[in-house]
Amino acid sequence: MKIGIEAQRIFRKKKHGMDVVALEMIKELQIIDKENEYCIFIKHDEDNLCLKESSNLKIVEVEGKSYPYWEQRCLPKAALKEKINILHCTSNTAPINCKIPLILTLHDIIYLEQKSLIQKKGTLYQKFGNLYRKFIVPKIVNKCRKIITVSDFERNRIINQLGLNESRVITVYNGISKHFKPVTDKLLLNKVGLKYNLPEDFIFFLGNTDPKKNVAGTLKGYALYLKESGNNIPLVMLDYKKESLEKTLSEINETQIADKIILPGYVYNIDLPAIYSLSKIFLYPSLRESFGIPPLEAMACGTPVLASNTSSIPEVTGDAAYMVNPFKPEEIASGIKTLLNDFLLREELIKRGFVRASLFSWLSTAESVLKIYNSLIDDILKDEKLQQ
Repeated sequence: MKIGIEAQRIFRKKKHGMDVVALEMIKELQIIDKENEYCIFIKHDEDNLCLKESSNLKIVEVEGKSYPYWEQRCLPKAALKEKINILHCTSNTAPINCKIPLILTLHDIIYLEQKSLIQKKGTLYQKFGNLYRKFIVPKIVNKCRKIITVSDFERNRIINQLGLNESRVITVYNGISKHFKPVTDKLLLNKVGLKYNLPEDFIFFLGNTDPKKNVAGTLKGYALYLKESGNNIPLVMLDYKKESLEKTLSEINETQIADKIILPGYVYNIDLPAIYSLSKIFLYPSLRESFGIPPLEAMACGTPVLASNTSSIPEVTGDAAYMVNPFKPEEIASGIKTLLNDFLLREELIKRGFVRASLFSWLSTAESVLKIYNSLIDDILKDEKLQQ
């Protein structure tokens, strides 16, 4: 059978969550599945060496300016031209008018929730993306043969919100890449530290402008910790701009901590293990997540994790993180203090973290997805026999 996978953005240089998930899954499928053929539908971009063709995998470049036009018009035509038997769309949406059996990876439905954090906040790009998803997702889910999501928490939300049959929605956990492990090479650590202007000791936080990441609450908690402890340990925030930081600090009346915050900008995935390894603790007090890969990456690197007790995060982190209520900055502050000062707890969480992170791999993700493909292929073949 010929399986098509939508992976429009995997060649972009600055990859984010869904891009990484799609790319890592495809690379593992390329290795483990020698029975089926794969067509990977992408859009041209800079990082065109991150995936290479093989005897069982073909890369098909599809033109199309905007994402909606590319997905709704160009992708179905390309899939028909390649005579695809199954089309797997990996980024929450899919073409509404498509004659090919569909599988959809629906990472989350935050944009459909009445009290969505994103409706009032976020960048213009994020708001447009969520409006597009809000329009497409309810229309497409009933046309999909199978829907993959990334946690049992999100699976239950999808089934309840969209009124879907439980058998059609399948949980497939994300993985973490093999290069996430403790970095002990001092030369490499120094190189990465200099590259991103990192201090000797710091707290690590992957903040961005998505409201669910709880940047304001995290900064309130960090500011409270500085005041109560007298410690001036810096906070390193990736993927956040100076203008956004200044605006957020002004809104929460904490402009005095601006000089304690370091903004390296976007950090390439290959450098992240060194940054995790250099940091004292990793903060992940998100308000709402469907999975949450970064806490597992930090655990795999031997870094203690402070995480939220909300949504899917307890399901993913298990007993290997220090849990806090992300809506209470005082709990974040107290958690920072505890993780920095309680040596025995730090060591225990590091041990648990290694065990927890080892349970999640992209190989396991790909094997689960392949079972779904093969099950659908069997159904298609049965349907063809009945029609004969």
